[in-house]
Amino acid sequence: MNQFRALWHQRVVSLVKFCVVATGLSLAGCSSIIDKHVEYSYVKPDSYPVLKAVGYAPLSSQPGSSDTEKMLMAIKVSKLEAYRELAEQVYGHRLSASTTVQGAIAQNDGLRSQVQGLIRGAKVMKSYAVGDIYTTELELDMKRVHDLYIGEVKPRKVERVTYY
Repeated sequence: MNQFRALWHQRVVSLVKFCVVATGLSLAGCSSIIDKHVEYSYVKPDSYPVLKAVGYAPLSSQPGSSDTEKMLMAIKVSKLEAYRELAEQVYGHRLSASTTVQGAIAQNDGLRSQVQGLIRGAKVMKSYAVGDIYTTELELDMKRVHDLYIGEVKPRKVERVTYY
């Protein structure tokens, strides 16, 4: 009987040791304090397009009491139109259309276009008047936009993670 008790006691001790070790390992595996080292690489595109836009404004139609005031307004309007064209190229148009039909005849037909966006880094290439039209030419080098973006956001790709 003593031999049976000794064997039983040895088994219980082994089982307790196993449970202690297993509990310790499982707690260590679930620990939220794990040190790691992450290596990043910065992603660069292969090529950068250059977008161009032209804005026009009629000189004689501008509000103002003198030709100089009309010229200044036309300069502003043509520049804004060129920026709008750049925004259309970068962000696209939002179109809304509606048609009302009554008795198989179109009663009301409407189309609305909207552009919204932020243009940074564009350069005025030329600004000039030809006859009664003032023209502004803009250029948006996407490499410059990318560099401005990288300066703020710094997009990264995970290269390797090492756990300690």
